[in-house]
Amino acid sequence: MAFNPNNYKPATAKHLPVVLLLDVSGSMSGEKIENLYDATNEMIKVFSDAVSKEKIIDIAIITFGENVELHTPYTSVVDFKSRGLNPFLASGMTPLGTALRMAKDMIEDKETTPSNIYRPAVVLVSDGVPTDEWRGPLDNFKNNGRSSKCQRFAVAIGNDADNQMLKSFAECNENFFIAENVSDIVDKFKQISMSVSVKAPSSVNNNISTNGLAFDNSSANKDDDDDEF
Repeated sequence: MAFNPNNYKPATAKHLPVVLLLDVSGSMSGEKIENLYDATNEMIKVFSDAVSKEKIIDIAIITFGENVELHTPYTSVVDFKSRGLNPFLASGMTPLGTALRMAKDMIEDKETTPSNIYRPAVVLVSDGVPTDEWRGPLDNFKNNGRSSKCQRFAVAIGNDADNQMLKSFAECNENFFIAENVSDIVDKFKQISMSVSVKAPSSVNNNISTNGLAFDNSSANKDDDDDEF
């Protein structure tokens, strides 16, 4: 094969999406919501330190309380430094099922969450019990489509959280955290941030890693688009 200098190009950065599903119901008011806000800012800081020429970390935030809202669309952690994080407002019930449907739709949409990226990480945080139908949306999120390939973490805040539900969301036991005290929220977010940063390879290559963090489109079943990230 003839030598072609155009074949030698530096690797381009891959994106690592992180989706935060945050309970902002009325029970989260006061010190809880303040610490959740501080913890999210700390997570952004940890992720910004982990950004490299090969890895771009984007955070999207879905809040669920009185309303289910896309609080923040995918935003790079670098951009967060200049624009800051909008405050969280606590009120209403805990419509987890609706939040899961929104998160799944966002991940399934390839214009919003494109292919050829690191496996997205989804972090669910709650201090209470869901108040809408959540079992079907949770099962669908875990077992169908592109969302089934995501890393999943869960944080229970306080003694009233639905630990069983949160454990069932987490990808494994190691990805389930309990913040017994409000002050523990920041520490749990730090642990998750470090775990996500370490799991995403620091270099970009064209192979599927053994833990499935990077997806190789060349080896995908071309008839099954949902296999691609």
